[in-house]
Amino acid sequence: MAPHDYLVMTSKEWAGLRANTPLTLSEEDLSALRGVNEDISLEDVSNIYLPLSRLINLHVSAAHNLSGIKDTFLGRPTHKQTFVIAVAGSVAVGKSTFARVLQALMARWPDHPRVDLVTTDGFLYPNARLDAEGIMHRKGFPESYDRKRMVKFLSDLKTGAAQISAPVYSHVSYDIVPDKFQAVSQPDILIFEGLNVLQTQGDSSQKPGSIVSDYFDFSIYLDADELNIEQWYVERFLMLQRTAFRARGAYFRELADLDPAKSPDAARKIWRDINRPNLLENILPTRERANLVVRKAADHSVSEIWLR
Repeated sequence: MAPHDYLVMTSKEWAGLRANTPLTLSEEDLSALRGVNEDISLEDVSNIYLPLSRLINLHVSAAHNLSGIKDTFLGRPTHKQTFVIAVAGSVAVGKSTFARVLQALMARWPDHPRVDLVTTDGFLYPNARLDAEGIMHRKGFPESYDRKRMVKFLSDLKTGAAQISAPVYSHVSYDIVPDKFQAVSQPDILIFEGLNVLQTQGDSSQKPGSIVSDYFDFSIYLDADELNIEQWYVERFLMLQRTAFRARGAYFRELADLDPAKSPDAARKIWRDINRPNLLENILPTRERANLVVRKAADHSVSEIWLR
């Protein structure tokens, strides 16, 4: 049940808010954006993503107008600040696909064609540090991220730094890629996607009150029943066994050769030991901080939208 300060809409009610927003993605575009175990259709794009892109476009316009008022008051040239969208939620809930489709749609609006996507995976500490601190088993938990570097990245973005960079993470090697960075140069919109982006816990090395979510203009939480997310995680694990786990240099190479009869139980153990505790302790408690909650049903379809 949604908290009292959210307006709850069915997917049909939400779809009606698309108004005249045009569908700018083709089936070919969508095929390139789909993630592992995510069967999103053009109908989903029309009914869920287009109303969302319309809502966010209105927020972007309002934010730019407000920024212009401030610049006028201060007697300085108008500066268009990057609008930051956060996408949060559990492992296996579909954040990556959601963020990529949203990026593609937002970039097709004429007022803000430059839309970048950065994931928080790049801000994980390298495996060597996690091993040295004895928290490799807590990878993905808040303490495994370089939150100071994350805050610095977002602060530089908001203050209009000409070019900044984000570290790059490899899901094959399961580690930060040395000396490789994603360049970000004053985009109109930045989508910042990750497990714990809405957390309120700060870093002891930061000044009081400086947290990642301070820099967000709009936030989205992808939600589903826990048992459904667990099943999606198991299905994704089995698919990765046949694909990414077999890649050269893959961190989980030994799992690719696991007895197929034992694989679902192995996936469920990882879920119970790592991903479920992180969801319940750190991720789910941040849901009510989101501007928008997207509730998914067992078949991955969107069943409800909660709008704050």
